[in-house]
Amino acid sequence: MTISQFFPQTAQLPLQNLYLDHNLRQYAQQLERPFVYANFVTSLDGRIAIPHPTKPGLKVPENVANDRDWRLFQELAAQADLIISSGRYLRDWAEGRAQEILRIDDPAFADLRAWRKEKGLKPQPDLAIISGSLDFPIPEVLTANGRRVIVFTTANPDPTRAAEIEAQAGQLFVAGENSVSGAQMVQKMAELGYHTVYSAAGPKILHLLLTGGVLNRLYLTQVGRLLGGSPFSTILEGDLLETAVDAQLHTLYHDPLTLNGLGQLLLAYDIV
Repeated sequence: MTISQFFPQTAQLPLQNLYLDHNLRQYAQQLERPFVYANFVTSLDGRIAIPHPTKPGLKVPENVANDRDWRLFQELAAQADLIISSGRYLRDWAEGRAQEILRIDDPAFADLRAWRKEKGLKPQPDLAIISGSLDFPIPEVLTANGRRVIVFTTANPDPTRAAEIEAQAGQLFVAGENSVSGAQMVQKMAELGYHTVYSAAGPKILHLLLTGGVLNRLYLTQVGRLLGGSPFSTILEGDLLETAVDAQLHTLYHDPLTLNGLGQLLLAYDIV
């Protein structure tokens, strides 16, 4: 069985290359700044993260995460020049609780590695880390093969820690006073020559991008399961937006094969 497309027209399509065929890199040519996109997988009742069963903090629900969504996640990551993450991601990496965002070493995604090579791109996108505290390690493996880790922080960072990070990653930028400004951050990304930027971070970073007016597209996978419980994270967390952000449906698919036939909806919205 194939994936059913319902909007903007009906069609039957394979999972492989579904998002790669969105050709996100084309949009950067029409903008004076990078094309910025984000992605989440959520339960039917809006949970993207629930309490970890044995450790502090939240994690993606195992009964929502699935291999078919992970394939689409990889297709979005493959199209990026730069991937936005957080200090938490690097802390989790150092503790062995995180994996590489773009799995080019996985034979299942060899086609994506070949796609990047064909486009003249580096094997891995660079990483942008947003952190006010600068409390994170930078594992050497993440800066191998010429990959850059760029850090965005707030005004008056600790000079000793800032110097340590610059010695490891090479670049640290202040992009805001009390919190990182999405607009200032993306402007700096443009100055650094990035064209496509993928946010693989959480709901607070999405809020930052929306309040900065710099998010172009939101991808959302909705799995047909209800979870309940609290605390939990949803796709957007932060202060009430001063002006509601409008989102117009770009594509709508139904994937009937996920989780032994339970299925999931695949939605993409353009921010207007």
